Amino acid sequence: MRESQIITLLAGAGWGGAARLAMGADWSTRRYERLTRQDGSPASAILMDADGAGAAQVPPFIQVCALLRECGLSAPEPFAAAPDQGLLLLEDYGDDSFAKLLEGGADPGPLYRLATDVLIHLHDRFDLDQPGASGLPHYDLALFSAQVGLFGDAYFQAAGQPLGDTARAALDAAWRAVLESVLGRLPVSLLLRDYHPGNLMWLPARAGVQSCGLLDVQDAGIGPVSYDLLSLLEDARRDVAPDIQAAMRARYLDARPGVESDAFNASYAVMGAMRHARILGRVAQLCAQGGSRKQLAFLARVWGQFAQAIRHPLLSPVADFVASHLPADGAVGHILDQAA
Repeated sequence: MRESQIITLLAGAGWGGAARLAMGADWSTRRYERLTRQDGSPASAILMDADGAGAAQVPPFIQVCALLRECGLSAPEPFAAAPDQGLLLLEDYGDDSFAKLLEGGADPGPLYRLATDVLIHLHDRFDLDQPGASGLPHYDLALFSAQVGLFGDAYFQAAGQPLGDTARAALDAAWRAVLESVLGRLPVSLLLRDYHPGNLMWLPARAGVQSCGLLDVQDAGIGPVSYDLLSLLEDARRDVAPDIQAAMRARYLDARPGVESDAFNASYAVMGAMRHARILGRVAQLCAQGGSRKQLAFLARVWGQFAQAIRHPLLSPVADFVASHLPADGAVGHILDQAA
């Protein structure tokens, strides 16, 4: 049945005779194929197959890509779609992700400057009232609290320290306190959520900020302007040199003088702790499900990032809870041993 749906979509879009090469899946249930053909332009395209519950991500992906293009950025054009079936045929941005370039030894400075300039450009130009922005989720207290809930569930369970109802309520209250201390202090814009080198593509034929292609934007919404820069610079998948982190934060603030630096830095700290905690919960969940070595390898780095983030004075409610319920090393070794 699924193959029949794919064949129908491709045939209707003029790609019925294209060669298909599986590209694998990401952390989600989505899978991808690269299609190539000899008798048309463009000569290649990407098929995104988001079967089952993943089909709900196709309409927001199309919506957010359109918003990004309206802002003068590069996001894939859709060639054909069957949103109710979770199928989307997209412009092909090639294989040169920023992650691949960094792993190949590319100078990180220009790549991180370009990625930072994309955020500056987006936050300068995105209009909350522009057509197509309605219906996007708002990254507010309720949504952030819900997303960080996985930390209280999956991570403590994996660490061998499952939380009872009273302790879990105390952790929820700690997160609410730190989130309430920063939400509303910064401007909001389009928040892309998974803004890191693996989702940024090098497009050398394009100029300026358009030479950075944007992928994996289906979870975007409206939220603090600190979040995506934090996502870029405190990356779960790789270490980013402290001098680059400092330089990019300064680059962003220098370019946007209307953003108050103290408020930005406070928000950056809280967003970092919350994002790292959410990823810890997700990786712990993957451990319980027999996750791949590549995914499990992130655990020690992200725990280190989280432990550093909660040293900020604003994070003391979370830091105090963690210190009283987890060992200093976050039980990382225990979790990995259980997953082995």
